[in-house]
Amino acid sequence: MAQQFFIDKKDYASLKEKVVVITGGSSGIGLATVKVLLETGAYVVTGDLNPSPIEHRNHSFLKTHVTNWSNLLALFALAKEKHGRVDHTFANAGISARADYLPAELPDTATLQEPSTLTYDINLKGCINTAYIGLHYLREQKSDGSITLTGSASSFQAFGVTDYCSAKHGVLGFMRGVGPNLPALPNKIRINCIGPSWTLTGIVPKELCDAAGLETQEASVVGEQVAVLMADEKRNGEFIYSSGGRHYEVEKAVFEPAVKKAVGGEGEQDGWEKLKSAAGGMTTGDLKDVAMADKV
Repeated sequence: MAQQFFIDKKDYASLKEKVVVITGGSSGIGLATVKVLLETGAYVVTGDLNPSPIEHRNHSFLKTHVTNWSNLLALFALAKEKHGRVDHTFANAGISARADYLPAELPDTATLQEPSTLTYDINLKGCINTAYIGLHYLREQKSDGSITLTGSASSFQAFGVTDYCSAKHGVLGFMRGVGPNLPALPNKIRINCIGPSWTLTGIVPKELCDAAGLETQEASVVGEQVAVLMADEKRNGEFIYSSGGRHYEVEKAVFEPAVKKAVGGEGEQDGWEKLKSAAGGMTTGDLKDVAMADKV
């Protein structure tokens, strides 16, 4: 069972003078995180399509569309230029649903259009690309640091907003796919994911939540979670679920034990470790090469 934990400002005080890159930092959870980090004394570089409302000596902003690879490269280059390094990355930019897979009126097959992929492009692909560049900088610098991904409570639950739910499942999957490979790196790089429930952002209007009787939380609650995941070097491969201002770690406490129980103690990760051992230290790159050779 997930154990609730509590956050104090001292838990992330070590982020003072650390350099953090954030996407989607002009509103919602991203903006709340920017404020938490600046109050702590961190240097923050944010990218967003909308201008940032923050003016602070430790804050830099660059207009960024996370679906644009060059934009993302420029964002990290700005952080490197201004501060000489990147310590933490928060891949946060996201939007609500754009695709309707069950329209009320069935379209004519002859004119059937492909559903929008924008939510996947921003919430999943943009998140992964941001994390990838963050990983690159940490490896190039040969420095310790972390990547934090914005998932959702819908990363692990049924949720009737198809493209949003699918993308957020993918975000959690990316953490689970990258995480097991990080211990092999010479420097200590960590990856974690947040899964907020109903949080008061532009995506979730307060009036609608109140009308539905939903328990909500302020975005600042999640901003502090992100700061803790960056600061606490013991936190790696964790999924932090939050609801009504309460914090729970569920990946290590709930999901991993559930998998072991369901499959008799030997999950896919155990199999991957055995495969690597049998092959003398196989990497994901090696696995790709094997797959390509098989195709040839």
